[in-house]
Amino acid sequence: MNADVEDQSRKPRSAYIHVPFCLHRCGYCDFTLVANRDHLIPQYLQSLETELSQLDGGVEVDTLFVGGGTPTHLSSDQLKQLFTLLQRYVRLASGGEFSVEANPDGLDQGRMQTLAEFGVNRISLGVQSFDDQCLKLLERQHRQDDAISAVQLASRYVSNVSLDLIFGVPGQTEDSWQKTLRIATSLPVHHVSTYGLTWEKGTSFHRRLSNGQLSRVAEETERNQYLFAIEHLSSSGFRHYEVSNFARPEFECHHNLVYWKGNGYYAFGPGAARYINGRRSTNIRSVPKWMRAVNAGEAFLEESECLTPEEKAREAIMLGLRLRDGIELEEFQRRYERSVQEIEPIALQRYLDTGLLEQINGRLRLTVDGLLLADTVTSDFL
Repeated sequence: MNADVEDQSRKPRSAYIHVPFCLHRCGYCDFTLVANRDHLIPQYLQSLETELSQLDGGVEVDTLFVGGGTPTHLSSDQLKQLFTLLQRYVRLASGGEFSVEANPDGLDQGRMQTLAEFGVNRISLGVQSFDDQCLKLLERQHRQDDAISAVQLASRYVSNVSLDLIFGVPGQTEDSWQKTLRIATSLPVHHVSTYGLTWEKGTSFHRRLSNGQLSRVAEETERNQYLFAIEHLSSSGFRHYEVSNFARPEFECHHNLVYWKGNGYYAFGPGAARYINGRRSTNIRSVPKWMRAVNAGEAFLEESECLTPEEKAREAIMLGLRLRDGIELEEFQRRYERSVQEIEPIALQRYLDTGLLEQINGRLRLTVDGLLLADTVTSDFL
């Protein structure tokens, strides 16, 4: 039997829960969320329970990730309702990773106590910057001091604190970015994700870019910011394990590794995307429409597709190359019954020749130059 078929026939060992509520939609954000509509939270929790109840007898997972939105926008009592639901239907295995996303604003001792009480052991804070000017431009509701306080508070309750940081922000100098990273590594932080600002269609940032109100950072500045992140975080004890992610030893995000390694996962909530038995499906993105469909017992999927063996293999290349360890070529061939060379010989040779990919000790991976063009390189294998 095809090894990948064997892998995909196993029940997933990971689950994602989408909590779509936020205080405010930032100008660069195109995630599935609703802002200032807290009256929908009780109905959301009811709909989520209805969706979760379709898990016959519940499931056990090794990683559980509650994202958004801002899950900690919910009150402590609402968080208790949410986590009680999860305990009923999605049981975390002993030693499992339980992550929750949070923003510095609104994160208080009561919420952190609730997270700790229900076994959350990893928190991902949407800090984005420790520069007040950048935070204001990004339309974040917190400032530098709030972010520092949130990190210190979170570290008293959970063993793994992760920060999201954004570079390539209009007006953000190299000095500003370096200051943000230095503050980050001076705090009790175990994981850092660094993302270049994206200009997604439909966001207010994209509209402001189009009409000249905002302008992109110079390509060289953004390049230098990313390279400094690699240099500084690596020299501060963080291992660069994925294009955008750095972790202290043993603190990698195991949930996200499930995605990058092409393994299956459950997902629940509006806009949530799952991958089970080789089929990818996505829930309705609109929060009210998702709730209506779930409560009426109607179909609540917006998209559903069964990947062909070729599509699975190509996606595995794209995702696997994002990991700094790259793709173990013999293992890839065993799992997908085709080599990377057979699947995309022209792109493979081109990027090896131009020094964007390298083959070392039976592994194929991006070079440092390749990291700077990761999206371009990896998309050519799809």
